[in-house]
Amino acid sequence: MTNRRRAALLLSLILAVAGCATSRNLDHTVNDFGASTELKAALFADRKHDYGDIDTTIYEGRLLLTGTMVSEQGRQKLVENARKAGGISEIIDDVVIGERTSFGQGVEDTRIDATLRARLVASKEVDSEDVKIAVSKGVVYLLGAASDEAELNAALDIARSVSGVDKVVSHLLLKAR
Repeated sequence: MTNRRRAALLLSLILAVAGCATSRNLDHTVNDFGASTELKAALFADRKHDYGDIDTTIYEGRLLLTGTMVSEQGRQKLVENARKAGGISEIIDDVVIGERTSFGQGVEDTRIDATLRARLVASKEVDSEDVKIAVSKGVVYLLGAASDEAELNAALDIARSVSGVDKVVSHLLLKAR
């Protein structure tokens, strides 16, 4: 294992431990971290495809794949690699076939992401710890859980209110009571 990879793994572990101080169950947080690490290792080992424009978002074993692949073959290999990672109970494939995201669009997506995260954290209607965000080419993807319809709708409304958002795709589930 290279020093760079060790440093990345250590940083990921520190961030995961910091994330454990949330309302989410510690087991789910640790399992998601392990699944993410396995998936990233599998993608890194696959030298035939470029996954540089792919985002992987995991919440309680549900994996959301977003971004762009230049070919259908590459998208299929991405999903195949995702199936190899342990701890993933569901794969949500929202990958688009097309050209990579331009630098300018990447900057805009980052701004949308940061604005939306700030608004969710500031919201009294949404538990931001239970909402994961991915943004690709102006499309916002939400993954996670809401305690009720009101919280789910509030998260959607907040996402739609961010300038530059073209579309909001929800993969939010209602929490079991």
